Amino acid sequence: MATITKKELVDIIAEKTDVNQSTIKTIVQQFLDEISLELAKSNRLEFRDFGIFEVKERAARMAQNPKTMEPVEVPAKRTVKFKMGRGMREGMNSKSKKKR
Repeated sequence: MATITKKELVDIIAEKTDVNQSTIKTIVQQFLDEISLELAKSNRLEFRDFGIFEVKERAARMAQNPKTMEPVEVPAKRTVKFKMGRGMREGMNSKSKKKR
């Protein structure tokens, strides 16, 4: 399993679309910024066949420090949940993996 960085993703898109890398980099960064902004507003983002991003609230709870076994209060926080769409699920579970 490989890790793909944003730069590598920009390179792949630029190669496949014949658009220069600086333009692709700007578009990809703006796309990511907009997703972050919408999630910060607690909006749900739905991309058909790709998936759904939504904000979930985690309640405050008591946990314990594994080293000292003392109770520790964990504050409430917001987190992002991703549920993959049908197209992504079918692509990930297909027998023959597509190569770039």
